[in-house]
Amino acid sequence: MLRDVPVEPPSGAWVFPPPRPDDDLVGIGADLEPGTILAAYRAGLFPMPLGEPTAPGVVGWWSPVRRGVLPLDALRVTRSLARSCRRFDTRVDTAFAAVIDGCADRRREKGWITDEVREAYVRLHQLGWAHSVEAWSGDGVLAGGLYGVAFGGLFAGESMFHEHRDASKVALVALVDILRDGTDRLLDVQWRTPHLATLGAVEIPRADYLRRLREVLGRPLPDAFAAAS
Repeated sequence: MLRDVPVEPPSGAWVFPPPRPDDDLVGIGADLEPGTILAAYRAGLFPMPLGEPTAPGVVGWWSPVRRGVLPLDALRVTRSLARSCRRFDTRVDTAFAAVIDGCADRRREKGWITDEVREAYVRLHQLGWAHSVEAWSGDGVLAGGLYGVAFGGLFAGESMFHEHRDASKVALVALVDILRDGTDRLLDVQWRTPHLATLGAVEIPRADYLRRLREVLGRPLPDAFAAAS
């Protein structure tokens, strides 16, 4: 059950080093306690294990030199995607565990969501910090979705999946609609992959990302996430 407001966990015991100018990887180790993860996001970092999901190793903490972001006014919605948006119902936080399980499917190439990562983000969800946006088919089947961490004006997207064509894109369209509420917000996608580039994602220098992050941290949560928390 989610809380009425996000619950601030105890602070982590770790201090993150400053990022190096030419390296995305900032540090290795630490833990995946809620306080550690939230401190990382507030510093512009995110965790991703260095090992394979079936043989997890230590955790890497990343701050890309060229950060992927999706400007809310740059999302590309083709006519085909607009038709798909009418085929699915979208919901927030009704199936968080199922969404992260879909994203962690071992059949996916370059999967990185280990059991430890799954447990950590489910805990963040229970505390009111992590959220899912889901696309449901007309017969009540979870067709796709995405999840990430939200605080202030930041939504830090972590992963997305689909079982039906375009379902993950429909969830992304719904997320952008949630974030377009007249408040200054930042949609972080970590790295600009070719797939995300087709949807409008761009790269910005790390320094610009950190500046934007500081600007939005004090913003209120979007109503959809505040109501779900």
